[in-house]
Amino acid sequence: MCGISGSLGLPPSEAILAEQLRLLSHRGPDAAAWFSQGHGTVAQNRLAVIDLETGDPPITNEDRTVGVVLNGEIYNFLEVRAVLQRSGHDLRTRGDTEILAHLAEDLEPVELARRLEGMFAFAIWDSRRNRLVLGRDRLGKKPLYYWSDGQSIVFASEIKGVLADPRVPRELDAEAIPAYLSFGYVPTPRTFFRGIRSLPPGHVLAATPGSEPRLERYWEVPLRRGPATRRDLTEAAAEVRITLTEAVERRLVADVPLGAFLSGGIDSSAIVAIMAGPLGRSVETFTIGFEDAGGFDERPYARQVAERYRTSHHEFVVRPDAVELIERLVWHHDQPFGDSSAVPTFLLNQMTRNHVTVALSGDGGDELYAGYERFAASLLAARFRRIPEPVRRAVREGVGRLPRDALRGRIESVQRFLRHADLEPLDAYRSWVGLFDDSTRQELTDRAPSWAMDDFRACWDESEGADHLERLLRLNIRTYLLDDLLVKADRMSMAHALEVRSPFLDPALVEHAASLHSSLKLGRMALKRVLKEAVRDLLPDEIVHRRKKGFGVPVDRWFREDLASYVRSMLGAPDARVRGHLRGQAVDRLLAEHASGAGNHGHRLWTLLTLEVFLRREGW
Repeated sequence: MCGISGSLGLPPSEAILAEQLRLLSHRGPDAAAWFSQGHGTVAQNRLAVIDLETGDPPITNEDRTVGVVLNGEIYNFLEVRAVLQRSGHDLRTRGDTEILAHLAEDLEPVELARRLEGMFAFAIWDSRRNRLVLGRDRLGKKPLYYWSDGQSIVFASEIKGVLADPRVPRELDAEAIPAYLSFGYVPTPRTFFRGIRSLPPGHVLAATPGSEPRLERYWEVPLRRGPATRRDLTEAAAEVRITLTEAVERRLVADVPLGAFLSGGIDSSAIVAIMAGPLGRSVETFTIGFEDAGGFDERPYARQVAERYRTSHHEFVVRPDAVELIERLVWHHDQPFGDSSAVPTFLLNQMTRNHVTVALSGDGGDELYAGYERFAASLLAARFRRIPEPVRRAVREGVGRLPRDALRGRIESVQRFLRHADLEPLDAYRSWVGLFDDSTRQELTDRAPSWAMDDFRACWDESEGADHLERLLRLNIRTYLLDDLLVKADRMSMAHALEVRSPFLDPALVEHAASLHSSLKLGRMALKRVLKEAVRDLLPDEIVHRRKKGFGVPVDRWFREDLASYVRSMLGAPDARVRGHLRGQAVDRLLAEHASGAGNHGHRLWTLLTLEVFLRREGW
């Protein structure tokens, strides 16, 4: 991995470039340099993973008219390199970055990006064409932000790198706040900073000095609208196994130590099981858990897999004082981030980097094969709406009277499902993934997240005519995966210069999953049917059949006990910054209800805490 930055439109300032490189040094501590000609500059902080000897920046073509920088990995670079050499190109390094410089000599931006398989964000300054090209991988695994005033462009892997250029105004986009409350993040392409945009995944941006940048899509999340190719479960599972194995093996190329995250869930466990074969040695595996009754401790499940494959296994325990990391987390995200699992993710990556430079993760399995219970809930809601209203009302009232520990401790989830099950499918789904429901958000602010909701609905409407589950899966990839999971994975790994690779997000696997009939993914309320069948022989039965668990950070208990005074001092103080943007009375109600046990608002309070830290830092 690396950090990239640069600009177009004005002669570069060495002081600005040096500051960009300094701010992004955590992403690439091994080398830093830039390439500049005329009014275009591209810069890179390098984390050396492949080609340790000849791969340091700046990387150019033969006559140094094209300079390139890359964040990420291009897994098919050897095949592309061979084609370029047969065409007469002279490549002087053994890494993947250089192929961009030579492809840029021959291809237009869209076609260039289509040749690449991997996780990447790149920038190409072509002084012959006087053109800057930015590109981002198909699913958005690697970030890229930019600002443009129509005459010039400033870009970087992180927002702080863009803001390092004094041409870029540091202004709050107030419309981001209600969007953040609704989703826990600001949806792509907007950010909390007015005018700074995130380059959408599967897109390239091309610009010349003095012109508006041109944005083009080169790939879209696949969607099956017609009938699926007929496959039974066994046949489809065999195809998944082959495609997943190929995806894992593509991600084992590295000139540095490599390991894997191991949660004890089916996704990461399958990755470790497949890795154990081609590596020919013990896999380094890493697990995190909570010694806390209110949290989910996944260590016992991970140990089963570690013991089966005799991995070199490492564990880490998260305790409440980890929330003191909040200032560092906001600094790395550059914005408020509502997912409290950023805390254990940060610590897991920190521990992992002490042993390896590259780690494989199970991210993406739930998105491809319907692993979240909300997918099943959406299908169940459609059936629930067919029940006569008097019966539905009686069910809601009866469940509403049950004690909190009823239904195996899942009473709140069931009540939340019933509160919104009567809504239209998209609105019901949004209510289950959102942090603040509409009524609570309206208590906090009069501002409505109009543009964010419009974009959310537009994404849904684009898939009209497809199967309901396929629409949900695509929506989840375009929203939650992109702006929550992948942001968290990138920032928390790059905070420690750790490269994380995600085999489940291999485009070939994504496209194969999209071709499968929905019943192979979710059938009779059974989640991830085809994936479980594909790896059943690799894993203990308990791992294959256990219910989906996430990073269950126990913020409810933490904010009611260990960290009660901390959260009150941050959000309850009269001069708290959030009170300048939200109604203090509504904030106080959340604090009081949570403290008394009348409500569990831990994750909402975390969302407000990261907003408070951000606003204090920016002085807003």
